[in-house]
Amino acid sequence: MASKAKKITVDASGQTLGRLASQVATLLRGKNLVSFAPNKNPGSMVEVLNLSKVRFSGSKLQGKKYFKYSGYPGGMKITTLDQEFKKSPERLFTNMVRLMLPKNRLAKVLMKNLSVELGKE
Repeated sequence: MASKAKKITVDASGQTLGRLASQVATLLRGKNLVSFAPNKNPGSMVEVLNLSKVRFSGSKLQGKKYFKYSGYPGGMKITTLDQEFKKSPERLFTNMVRLMLPKNRLAKVLMKNLSVELGKE
């Protein structure tokens, strides 16, 4: 029995980034539906609005660090959450959601159902 794709809109203004990402990952998987099955794509489209108005708890903007290593001596690049968020908030958020989904082929299909908009500053 096929169901119609349901579009869910989430307003990110005033919400914490990590809690928002886990909420969106739950909606993408369809865990909020009665007909949840771990191997099925529920077809729910999730749209996140006003990502630029998201808030951060504590001192994460300067304290949280991201490490990239090229494999060469001296090839460690360290950036803070503030730098990553200013550079590309959409990529940061979609990466957070992707890491909260199961690590299998279904994750790629589920990520196509996510759309992120920055909104006005």
